This record gives sequence, C-alpha cells and structure tokens, in this order.
Amino acid sequence: MTEETIMQLVTENVFGVWFLIGAALVFWMQAGFAMVEAGFTRAKNTGNILMKNLMDFCIGTVVFILIGFSLLLGEDLLGFIGKPGFDIFTAYGDFDFSSFVFNLVFCATTATIVSGAMAERTKFLSYCIYSGVISALIYPIEAHWIWGGGWLAQLGFHDFAGSCCIHMVGGISALIGAAFLGPRIGKFTKDKAGKIVKVNAFPGHNLALGCLGCFILWFGWYGFNGAACTSVEQLGSVLLTTTVAPAIATVVCMVFTWLKYGKPDVSMCMNASLAGLVAITAPCDVTDCLGAIIIGIVAGLLVVFGVWLLDYKLHVDDPVGAVAVHMMNGIWGTIAVGLFATTSAPGNDSVVGLFYGGGFHQLGLQLLGVISVGAWAAVCITVTFVVIKATVGLRVTEEEEIIGLDATEHGLSSAYAGFALMDISNTMTMEVNENTDLGESEYETASEIQKNAAIKVEAMPVSSTGIYKVVIISKLTKYDHLKKAMNELGVTGMTVTQVMGCGIQKGAGEKYRGVEMDATLLPKVKVEVVVSKIPVEKVVDAAKKALYTGHIGDGKIFVYDVAQVVKVRTGEEGIAALQDVE
Repeated sequence: MTEETIMQLVTENVFGVWFLIGAALVFWMQAGFAMVEAGFTRAKNTGNILMKNLMDFCIGTVVFILIGFSLLLGEDLLGFIGKPGFDIFTAYGDFDFSSFVFNLVFCATTATIVSGAMAERTKFLSYCIYSGVISALIYPIEAHWIWGGGWLAQLGFHDFAGSCCIHMVGGISALIGAAFLGPRIGKFTKDKAGKIVKVNAFPGHNLALGCLGCFILWFGWYGFNGAACTSVEQLGSVLLTTTVAPAIATVVCMVFTWLKYGKPDVSMCMNASLAGLVAITAPCDVTDCLGAIIIGIVAGLLVVFGVWLLDYKLHVDDPVGAVAVHMMNGIWGTIAVGLFATTSAPGNDSVVGLFYGGGFHQLGLQLLGVISVGAWAAVCITVTFVVIKATVGLRVTEEEEIIGLDATEHGLSSAYAGFALMDISNTMTMEVNENTDLGESEYETASEIQKNAAIKVEAMPVSSTGIYKVVIISKLTKYDHLKKAMNELGVTGMTVTQVMGCGIQKGAGEKYRGVEMDATLLPKVKVEVVVSKIPVEKVVDAAKKALYTGHIGDGKIFVYDVAQVVKVRTGEEGIAALQDVE
C-alpha cells in the first residue's frame, strides 16, 4: 500500500468521523432553538415550548424512519421523490447509518423553526401532527430535489447546507401557521371598526436564556455548515464564512437599531446573529470573505425589516422572529449563491455568481429553486393546517391562552417551580396620558399646582392620638432620595416593599423589537412610616421634594390615622412605642 493510498484512507476516515460529529452538533442545536424560543416568550408557556422542541426531534425520528429517509435519499423517481422503502429494516447490514443520522438532524431543524412563530397559542396535539407532516413529507421531498439527486440538483441549483430547503421552508411554514392561528391576545389593538391601530410589545421573560440559545445555535452551526466538507481547506473556508456573516449582521443590526430606536435592541441583535447564520448557510462553501461580509450586512438589515413588516404591515404575530430570521434570510442566502459564488473558494470549481463574472445563469437557477421549493412548502403546509383546523383544531381557547399552556396543556403549575411569577405582558392595555410633562423639573420653582399634580397627597385626617401612618408610592430610582430625606427628618424606621404600579407616560416608552412598550405595570417601591413627634406635614413635604421630577406619576402619598401602636418587645403603647424610630 502506497503512502498516498494510506493518506487517502486516513483522510476519508477523519472526515467520516467529522461528518458524524457535525451531525451531533446539529442535534445540539435543538437545545439552542428551545432556549431562544423559551427566552423570547412568556414564562407561563415555557414548559410547553420545551416539550415541543423535544418532540420535534422525537416525532421526526419516528416518521423519518418510516418514510422520510427513503423519500429523501431513496432511488430517484423522475427527479421528484426518492423511492419509498424499508432498507433500514430489510437490509440493515448494508444501510448507510451515517447518512441517516446526518439527514435526520437536519430534518428535525425544519420542523423546529415553525414552533417559535406559533408559540403561546397552539394546541399541543395539533403541533405534533403538523411537525410529523413536515418531517415525513414536506421536507424530505423538496430536499430530494436538492440533495437526493432530484431535478434541481440535476440543473445545477446550489444549497450547500440548507438556506433554502431547511430555513426557507421552515420560515414559510411558520408564516402561514402564524397567519392561520392569528395573533396572541392583546398583541394588536383595534378601533371600533376593527382596524388595527396599535402594535403592543410582549417582552421575552428571560433574555439570558435566549442569549444562551443564540450561542448554542452559533456553535452548532459550525457542524451545520461544515459537516459535509471533504478537505481541511474547504472546512476552514466554510467556518470562516460561517463566522464572518453572523458577526457582521449583528454589528449592522446593533448600529441600525441604535440609530432608529435610540438604543441598541438586545433581542433583535440575537435575531441578527441567527439571520447571518441562515443567510450564509447556502453559499458558505462557494463564497469568500468579502461575499460573507456583504451577505451579513444585508442579513442584519433584513431581519429588522422582517420583524417590522410582520408587525406593522402584515399584522402576523411571530413571538421570536422566526419568519424574519429563517424565511427572509433563507431566501436571501439562496439568492446570494448566484451573486457571490467564486471559484477561489476551496472545493468550488463550477459555481460562479454574477458579481464574480458568472453571468445570470446561476442566479436564475437559484431563483427557480426559491420559487419552486417555496411553492411546494406553501401549498403542502396550507393543506395541512386547513385539515388540522377543520378536525382537531389549531388554537387553544382564550381562557387557556391567558392561563398559559404549561398549566392547561401539560398540567404544570410552572416551569419554574419555587419561583413566584407574574405575567406583566400587555393582555390588557390602558389609555395613555396625553401629557405628563408639567413644564418644571425643579421642586423649589414649581407651583403648588404642579407639585400636587406630580405627587398626589390624599386628604390628611385629624388624628385624635397624634399618630399618623404615611404610605409613599414612588419610582424605584427615587428610593435612595426618599430614604435620605426621611433620615434627615429623624425618621429611621421604615417598612419598604417592592410593588407593581399601573401607569403610562406618553413618549417615555422604550422599544422592544421596534415596538413601543406600554408600561401597564411598572416596578415601584412602597415606603411606610409611622410618626407622632415629627409633624406629618414635614414628612409629606420632604417626600414630595425628594420624589418630584416635574412629571405626572412621580408618586403618591397616603396619610392615615393610627388608633394605637404597640411595641411587642417592651409592651410600650402609643407615642412611647415610636420613640426609637423617630
């Protein structure tokens, strides 16, 4: 055996092992999808989301064994489908184990994408059904056209790792599914004529979880794009483009949202990272660094546009941005092959894009693939949703949605046992105060009318005991000022509680994913003091001065009669019981 033969065998075995390691990395992406989706949605649905992402893979495995794998990689029939068969049972000794595992994990990814866009209002049974349909029929047949020797592959269409056949297909299915379902309760505000006049933000309950999922997905994407490489040079180039595109997309998104919304949007930047990864997936093996940079720039802008388009124009509720990330950037990445493919990329000697002297031939093939695969996915998933809606139903009841799917679909009181959770999302909205700025930010120069408008004081009673309880509700940011003011008066005993307060300040709302947030419930602090020797008027005046910023909603003060005070430790009563806290 020659040295060259030995090296060839070693290389084949090394890349055979890497192929399976890549498959394991793609499987690990299921955890990333679960974390992103859970983090971007509300806590009351976390268990449901985790269960769906688990069952995506498990149900997908069952149907892929039965029919999916043979439809994808079976003997080609007229360029349309693979020949159905059961070689996994009848000819196991000669079965291509590695190919099965590799294609299975890719198949499961397609179904997972749909989960995020339809989150928080889909029946679990219905989800299991359409997830199975995607893995059994929709994905395997169109993937056969591209990767199984089908008609698109024969024409020369190129999608190295799945921008088209995985991400675009999943994104189209997500868009149609979300449209069939309708928005979550409270997502859109309508006028009396039924016209949508406002979009409401539902912030994700745990962006730390979402960020973890983003990093897991990025890590797994090195297997997603790189597993099929057959040389070190090609693998290195693929990992380079797979790193550059999402990084550029994220920076562009950060700068754009910073300029457009006044602050860099955290969750949108996470979406941008994934958008860049989706966009580079098809051309990762045929483009160079410059191409990856341009692809990333477009992806970073396209994801923001996509979220805006769904919210403000299409009025389709996509809680995690799945359509903007996967459908729009899946389309963009597929088209990008026809623009940025170059033979300078290792392993590519035939695919050349428009901007590298290849003319319109490859671009035309890529557009043909987008249209044909998109049409197949749209028709099949529409039929699937129509049948499900007409039989078992697609959406949970209004009551179940409000309570949360963890409790109603799975019998979980919470996915966070031991933690007290409050859903403060906008299931109910309030009218906005038209003007909260009183025109004077300094307490000393403000008029009494301005002071009383900013900090309302309930009418002070006349106490027969000379003891008063003062309850002060203020913003969290003003607590230190208030505490200092009370201490300077001689009040050292205070009871402090964090509470949630209702109220909206027009124009002061922050933006979440480009949507202004209605702060129907805001974190507040409640301070309670009991005084006797210190005049209650001084306490009220000091509190008003400490809290005043010149806006309606600076705070509220309540004054109550106290009939009796008892110090438990000493048994002292009345004014005597207060002497060490004044």
